[in-house]
Amino acid sequence: MELVPVNEINTKHCYYIPHHFVTKESSTSTKLRVVFDASAKSSSGKSLNSILAPGLVVQPQMVENLLNFRLRPVSLVADISKMYRQIKVNPDQFNLQRLVWRRSPSEPLRHYRLKCVVFGISSSPYLATRVLLQLADDEAEQFPLGSRILKQNFYVDDLMCSLPDAKTAIHAREELLAMLSSAQFSLR
Repeated sequence: MELVPVNEINTKHCYYIPHHFVTKESSTSTKLRVVFDASAKSSSGKSLNSILAPGLVVQPQMVENLLNFRLRPVSLVADISKMYRQIKVNPDQFNLQRLVWRRSPSEPLRHYRLKCVVFGISSSPYLATRVLLQLADDEAEQFPLGSRILKQNFYVDDLMCSLPDAKTAIHAREELLAMLSSAQFSLR
């Protein structure tokens, strides 16, 4: 996110997203998570989610992923670490993802705008999934197995895949790591 310049704070077309944090002490990766509520109505009586198109479903259904996961003897399970944060939105849309924040009650409120895909916005799952599909298309020649797996075996940022043997699984893992890394995604 970036600080909104003082001369842009009163811009007409903007939306402030209410947010709060949730802690999960048992989490090994993210103990503190920010939750955004883009369904909250603004002074116009509309929310950001009520005016956005959520996008198409462009990924396999979860049931299909689960069934395919059980077909072969060797499995791969992974997650793209902080995937949404790695995907930048169009700069024209930054002001629709504003928030106010301060480190302590003694500090003044500061206006920020988020520059990446955000949890809680209805179009975010589509945008994130569409980016992965584009990566798979762009890198299909260099990473044919990884590309196919990225298209067929991810549910948003989660991978569940089964393969015929350990050698193929190791090859798939290497391709997926390299392909995702080329786009600054970290597979864990």
